[in-house]
Amino acid sequence: MDAECNPALNKLSSGAAAAQAEIAPALRLPWMIGFYFSFRTILVVIAVRLMGQDPQFGAALNLALNFALLGVVAFHSLGDAKRPVSSLLRPLPCRMALAFLALSGVSLLWSATDSIAAAVAFWCAMAADFAMVALLLNSGEKDHVSGALIHGYVLGACCVAATGWMLPTQSDLRLGDEELLGANAFGYVCAMGIFLGQYALRLERTQRRWSLSLAFLAVTLLRTLSKTTILAFLAGQAFVLLRDRSIPRKTKYLVTAAAAVVVAAAWGLLESYFDVYSNAGNQAETLSGRIGIWAIMLDHALEQPWLGHGFHSVWKVIPPFGPDAFEIRHAHNELLQQFYAYGVLGVLLVVCLYFSLFLSIRRLPRSSVKTLLSGLLIFVLVRGVADTEVFDLSLPLWAVALFCAGMEQLAPQAATHIQPSENR
Repeated sequence: MDAECNPALNKLSSGAAAAQAEIAPALRLPWMIGFYFSFRTILVVIAVRLMGQDPQFGAALNLALNFALLGVVAFHSLGDAKRPVSSLLRPLPCRMALAFLALSGVSLLWSATDSIAAAVAFWCAMAADFAMVALLLNSGEKDHVSGALIHGYVLGACCVAATGWMLPTQSDLRLGDEELLGANAFGYVCAMGIFLGQYALRLERTQRRWSLSLAFLAVTLLRTLSKTTILAFLAGQAFVLLRDRSIPRKTKYLVTAAAAVVVAAAWGLLESYFDVYSNAGNQAETLSGRIGIWAIMLDHALEQPWLGHGFHSVWKVIPPFGPDAFEIRHAHNELLQQFYAYGVLGVLLVVCLYFSLFLSIRRLPRSSVKTLLSGLLIFVLVRGVADTEVFDLSLPLWAVALFCAGMEQLAPQAATHIQPSENR
């Protein structure tokens, strides 16, 4: 009997190995794209501090890599589509993301930007991000492509975090670079890496390979002392911890205790930071200058309330303000940023995008993935109150495509993956 079974088993295992070997090369490209999405956060710092170049070189290097990767993805996807491209736009959030992309592109016609060439390049880079993910999902198995992209992003986030620990501490004790990269950017890439890692963990159920990476990102997030990101992260993770019934109660207690231990160990640093924060000028009263930024941005936004000032119309356009001649990069508020850039139309579009995401998540059968996506949406919305991105949304457009593809697959299957109630 064993002799008869062994050839069949050997044939089956060799077939599985061959299939795995065939899939592996195809997943290297989405892995590279995911790594680039997170690692590019530190590219300008590397270009200036290690390569001795100016910031413009770092920005140009970032754009060059972006367009080169788009070319590779487009070439890779030629004749390899497994489904029509229109299928990727079937989910309403993806259509809303594409509409936002179109609006921001059309706004270049009236943009008040300091450099129209730079604005066009940055818009093309944002569109390239969305296109790369869409093409990759269209040319391969969605779960394999999503998993590889997330793996790359988490590793890139860990590299960014490690670099942050090696950089000299800023004058306010936070991670980052005084001139080139703030602590909020470090905190955001760490938080997104954790959420994406948890998403992959729930899909693949491979806890061990993620635990150390996610723990490192969590500690780094606390070390960034990025107040907005940390509060938004805690809000999202608290929701997941309380509502995810697949997590045993013992595990919840252990996670809470571990978080308390880490905070206790960093308590001296936290006290020192808040001492600096409270006594450095009027930071505490003005929320690190955000109240002034909000007032200025709202005043300018009301000048063109319907269609806004257009894409890339803040930097070098709004005059510096305050005793330090601070130059505003963005509005530090998601909706105010869209109101300034694209007017009432932009605000409505972004609200509809997030609401369509909420409805898509709500329609999913109860599962740990549904709970995590709800927590991620809470993180994005809370963060958007006091911070945002220069061009993209707090939930990047490429991530909207990624999660929509995952939700499409989960919708008919999630009921079979509902976890049992937590251990009593």
